Amino acid sequence: MNVSVIGAGQMGNGIAHVFAQAGHAVIIIDIAQDRLDKALANIAKNLDRQVAKGTLTEDQKKSTLGNIATATDMAVGVKNAELVVEAATENIDLKLKIFKDIDSNSPVNCILATNTSSISITRIAAVTTRPEQVIGMHFMNPVPVMKLVEVIRGYNTSSAVTRTIMELSAEIGKTPVEVNDYSGFVANRILMPMINEAIETLFQGVGGVAEIDTVMKLGMAHPMGPLQLADFIGLDTCLAIMRVLHEGFGNPKYAPCPLLVQMVTAGKFGVKSGEGFYRYTVGSKDAAVAPAFAK
Repeated sequence: MNVSVIGAGQMGNGIAHVFAQAGHAVIIIDIAQDRLDKALANIAKNLDRQVAKGTLTEDQKKSTLGNIATATDMAVGVKNAELVVEAATENIDLKLKIFKDIDSNSPVNCILATNTSSISITRIAAVTTRPEQVIGMHFMNPVPVMKLVEVIRGYNTSSAVTRTIMELSAEIGKTPVEVNDYSGFVANRILMPMINEAIETLFQGVGGVAEIDTVMKLGMAHPMGPLQLADFIGLDTCLAIMRVLHEGFGNPKYAPCPLLVQMVTAGKFGVKSGEGFYRYTVGSKDAAVAPAFAK
């Protein structure tokens, strides 16, 4: 299958990686060539890790990289696509623009998927001429490692398209779970309020950063505490999802914590900016509680 992936960020290059490793011809599309170069380098690095672990051969690595091309022109990148997976920033206006462009430039039978983690599939599909062929494919991060794909069926998504994407997700080594199109779907409707509540607990002084994360790791067997997980997801992404939930349901329980809003406003996005609830050092896996929250 010819697969086009829109966006060369962490999610985009991970999605390209798994499709290419499964033998599909992939084109990664981004407006910036340097981002595309960085994506290819990141995929190569992740493949090297698989080779080192013995889960991939050197020949399989070369074959995977050989399945990937890049493009900076949307029209060129999707003209032969059978599936397009959009993995741009979690911004509704940007996604609607992208889907209008994909719809105008891709073949009529092409399936249009979005990796959105919270935005309505039905709303995105409404700006296209083929709403029955629009679907959600919410991959988890890091994509090459995490098995789950939330397959989100919009109001008009056809049963045939849903079945195709469920089968394709399984074929690339993922476990697909079909869910319906309501704000946050299943994963983030449950996860994000938990993260927001952890931030609220910190905001109210009930516990410190390390204490809150330790309670959740040791008491609830979570591999990572909610505050550090928020840093890895990106605090700006967490805020965007909470706002989608708040707007979608009109329920005050989904209102983002003022501390989360303040941190994003201050440019503290977590790992991607080097500091969130923790401070991160380039080239190191170690993280220390950020100065703002240190005792």
